[in-house]
Amino acid sequence: MALLEIRDLAKSFGGIRAVDGCSFDVRENSITALIGPNGAGKTTVFNMINGLHRADSGTIRFRERNIEALPPHRITRRGISRTFQISRQLSDLTVLENLVVQSPAKGIGDLVKRSILGEERDWAMELLEFVGIAELANHPAGKLSYGQKKLMDIAAALMARPSVILLDEPAGGINPALLDTIIDKVLTLRADGITFLIVEHNMDVVMNICDPVVVMAYGKVLATGSPEEIQSNPEVLEAYLGVG
Repeated sequence: MALLEIRDLAKSFGGIRAVDGCSFDVRENSITALIGPNGAGKTTVFNMINGLHRADSGTIRFRERNIEALPPHRITRRGISRTFQISRQLSDLTVLENLVVQSPAKGIGDLVKRSILGEERDWAMELLEFVGIAELANHPAGKLSYGQKKLMDIAAALMARPSVILLDEPAGGINPALLDTIIDKVLTLRADGITFLIVEHNMDVVMNICDPVVVMAYGKVLATGSPEEIQSNPEVLEAYLGVG
């Protein structure tokens, strides 16, 4: 069953066609990879799915309802959360506070209202425990290491209790031990019923945990298939892997 349906999406910036008729499905409880060379349009697709950019044309349907015209906060409340390639933490706030402001019921203005934060703070601590950085809850987020920020971002994405998480390069720039931790958390969350759409350049991660794999090039979907099918697809090998 398709939980998320992307149909004929198009987006231009200053006359440059970043996404050009992009269509694919994300099945419920899948870990779907969206791969392609730099400039293929992957991040722009992410930005349209979570409402940061408005599509020039095309549709985005989530649970059979169109969401392409909704702002980001309403899309989050519908059940789609997102991480970014570069962490967007509020550096002067603590790790815990960075999670609390992601709550769909609360916001940054409620941080001073301690009496109403009990449920959100408990949930945030549970998520920090899950990703393994609960001991850093009261540390300034800006002082975290790059890898710790990745873990905090995953926890923050879970604050709204999403059914879909868009992960933007979760393996980028982290050491192998931390990568194993992140993969383990993703697989655990998928077992708990969360669906993932992942933009990733680490092909070992893509081929080992993702199915299906969607390949983009020049703003279009070049191929969709299992990891094995993608690895043997001559168009993918030529356009993406540079094998001709």
